[in-house]
Amino acid sequence: MENTLKGKVNNSEFYKVLGRLALPIIIQNFITAFLNMVDTVMVGKLGEVEIASVGVANQYFFFFNLLALGISSGGGIFISQFWGKRDEKNIRKILGVNVIAGVTISLLMTLIALLMPETIISLFNKDPQVIHFGAKYLKTIAISYILTAITLAYSISLRCIGEAIIPMAISGIALITNIFFNYGLIFGNFGLPALGVKGAALATVIARLVECVALLIYVYSKKGVLAASIKEMTDINMKFINKIYRTIASVLFNEACWGLAMVMYAAIYGRIGTKAIASIQICTTVQNLFMVVTLGVANASAVMIGNKIGEGKEEEGKEYAKKFTKMGIILGIILGVSMAISAPFILNLFNVSQEVMRSSLLILYITSIIMVMRVFNAVMIVGVLRGGGDAKYALISEAVTMWLVGLPLTLIAAFIIKLPVYVVAGMAGIEEFGKFILSYKRVKSNKWIKNVIYNL
Repeated sequence: MENTLKGKVNNSEFYKVLGRLALPIIIQNFITAFLNMVDTVMVGKLGEVEIASVGVANQYFFFFNLLALGISSGGGIFISQFWGKRDEKNIRKILGVNVIAGVTISLLMTLIALLMPETIISLFNKDPQVIHFGAKYLKTIAISYILTAITLAYSISLRCIGEAIIPMAISGIALITNIFFNYGLIFGNFGLPALGVKGAALATVIARLVECVALLIYVYSKKGVLAASIKEMTDINMKFINKIYRTIASVLFNEACWGLAMVMYAAIYGRIGTKAIASIQICTTVQNLFMVVTLGVANASAVMIGNKIGEGKEEEGKEYAKKFTKMGIILGIILGVSMAISAPFILNLFNVSQEVMRSSLLILYITSIIMVMRVFNAVMIVGVLRGGGDAKYALISEAVTMWLVGLPLTLIAAFIIKLPVYVVAGMAGIEEFGKFILSYKRVKSNKWIKNVIYNL
């Protein structure tokens, strides 16, 4: 009790818990990022138009995924704190909210994608070939959205109760499935038809089906805290909803705001030209590989801090935040230097023109410079602030910097000054400076600690 009051932290326990949570999440995120890179490399063998088509079509999925992620992550704030309190009944209620809301959004987004795929693709790029291939890809992959929503709800809930290894292992199975069917359905190997871009989409659908089914089998065969019945997940009244919706809505709007800004960036790059969007697609894929460690640490910090607040050990939560602050800066420096050194070698994997190669290399060099702030911001916003229940401030810091700084500068650079795509991408990165200042000041103030399960 004395240690808790003074806020002292057992370092060995801290790093043990961090490793147990972060390492599986890092591996799972790496698997996901590697899966996207495999998709891009394989589709890249078909040509630049195909890369651009898949990149544009994936912007729609990207936005949907962020909405589903926002719902599950918002619910995860409550699950982490409820788990600290060992309140299994309310954990199952929150899981129900996540599943119902996620499936509802996925059905709506799927319907839109099936009814108007060409219209969606044309918002990003006017190239007739890109619209043709992109629409074909989008119509096929849209049927996987409901699977993604269910998978996110259960996998994030598992992380919040400290079970991060199983989602990681199941993602590994999905990766192998995707690579196998990618190789078969894109190029016509293993006796399968050569479907090109459509084959890449179909392979992803199969992989997501395998992942979702495997996850549900694990949860319900184990009969643990998340093996909730339909009755337990729907035992929700308006009083309960009113107490949780502000926090979940803040995370949802945060992800939607960030995601919509990313979609706007993609639309800007797409209007610059097909080669520009091809460069951005390649660089996004590479950047995601370097962000997997960051997101692992960020998600682990959210769970660890949330658990401590749920246990009533707020002083320990503050000490955890200090450790994650230092960790974010050190990690950012390491990843930035690593990206700059390895960028030329990674880009050699892609079959693109010298112009696309040069733009991609310059974008990655620029990204490596701002990596310290990007990594720090992710750990603070996704990890510390959300884990502490301060989802509203996280939303404000993202919205202000992206919509009032990043996007205006990017629009001016692209369409008024008409600068090259790598300079435009650099303008987009300036928003990270604003986030860095806002998130650092908030964490230092200690105003971010909020017990969201109080009176629930």
